Amino acid sequence: MLSRVADAVYWMNRYVERAENVARFVDVNLNLMLDMPDGADQQWAPLIATTGDDALFREKYGTPTRASVLHFLTFDPGYSSSILSCLRAARENARSVREIISSELWEQVNKAYLMVSSAATRPDVLETPHDFYSEVKLAAHLFVGVTYITMTHNEAWHFGRLGRLLERADKTSRIVDVKYFLLLPDPQDVGSPYDEIQWASLLKSASALEMYRKRFGRIEPVRVIEFLLLDRKFPRSMHYCVTKGERSLRAISGTTDDTPGTSAERELGKLRSELAGADIREVVGGGLHEYLDAFQDKLNNVGQGIHDTFFALRPIEESRSSAPTHSDSSQ
Repeated sequence: MLSRVADAVYWMNRYVERAENVARFVDVNLNLMLDMPDGADQQWAPLIATTGDDALFREKYGTPTRASVLHFLTFDPGYSSSILSCLRAARENARSVREIISSELWEQVNKAYLMVSSAATRPDVLETPHDFYSEVKLAAHLFVGVTYITMTHNEAWHFGRLGRLLERADKTSRIVDVKYFLLLPDPQDVGSPYDEIQWASLLKSASALEMYRKRFGRIEPVRVIEFLLLDRKFPRSMHYCVTKGERSLRAISGTTDDTPGTSAERELGKLRSELAGADIREVVGGGLHEYLDAFQDKLNNVGQGIHDTFFALRPIEESRSSAPTHSDSSQ
């Protein structure tokens, strides 16, 4: 497979997943405001913190407010991770590989982008945005379903799944990190009904509330963290995403034994092993923020390894001999 094709499919999936995650946690935050009539504005800053782009936001908008945060995360064309920018980038990547993806998948990506770009021209959309964010989430779900059903599960499909799962693992780690350190305004709220609302909102951000309750029942912070970090069967947990992502990476590289063939495989394999052997009480006791920060760094290393191995352009090496040669680029 050409590296430009693999790169486009990988990032198309990452961008769609990113758009869905933004819609997901913004919508949950809006619903959370209904339960917190006092001091609601202070809950918008953690939403920006989830993205890791606090500095850019403050440079453009200053103090976080409902209107500025919603516009920044949803329709700001100058912010690369806004929903509009993500779906625009996903569409451009899809356009460049139309000969590889199915026509149904192209139509779904195009439809999602046109829906969001049309909404961006209507000033009333962000006044009551729940229906809009639901449409974005549904469009992303349809994208995943169409990808699964209409594409051969070959290298291109695995590159897409790999990108989607790495993006999802990263976003799950960020929402857990933000909840644990930023959402509670006062330590006295720990264990209060307000605290339970917050933990429920965290689970909702990952569409995990119902599955969590079916397994554990009562909401307990340590169990919530364990479910989102280490559960082996829930499709938005960090462990699940890393495990399935490793399988796709090994399918791409053709590795059939336990010996990793690329730097990306080594990094992802180590990360999966660490999650498989982690004890949640030790993780929390040793510092959850530090653990999640390290996880994100390691995930970035995996992403860099994938880029260097599969996507990076390399110069064609010319033979020093006078004999004719057949040069092989990575493309």
